[in-house]
Amino acid sequence: MYRISLAQVALLLPACLLLALWDGVWGLSALCGGLVAVVPQAWFAARAFRYSGARSAQAVARSGYAGEVGKFLLSAAGFAAVFMLLRPVSGAAVFAGYLAMLAIQITGSWMLLRRPPAQRVQTQELD
Repeated sequence: MYRISLAQVALLLPACLLLALWDGVWGLSALCGGLVAVVPQAWFAARAFRYSGARSAQAVARSGYAGEVGKFLLSAAGFAAVFMLLRPVSGAAVFAGYLAMLAIQITGSWMLLRRPPAQRVQTQELD
């Protein structure tokens, strides 16, 4: 899961720099929208995957719920901060950056789940 967040940032930064060369407001707005997706997802990954194993099933469930609540609150606060503090702002670019990062997150998660179980266990420490 951490690799997905790193991939998101690795794609977001150059894309927004290129976009900023075309239109600075769009570049900065897309960057902020992308970060509104990446930061809460990284928070969720850190919280939800702290524990593993059958003995810690309750801790896993609690961490997952806490991570999801934190992700929701961070997303809401991120959007509020962007639209209150960033002037000028392009709403379309904010949401485009957000949706692009969500697409990468969904695709990356789908690719992880498609791996055979033995391969997932071997690479889980890296993810």
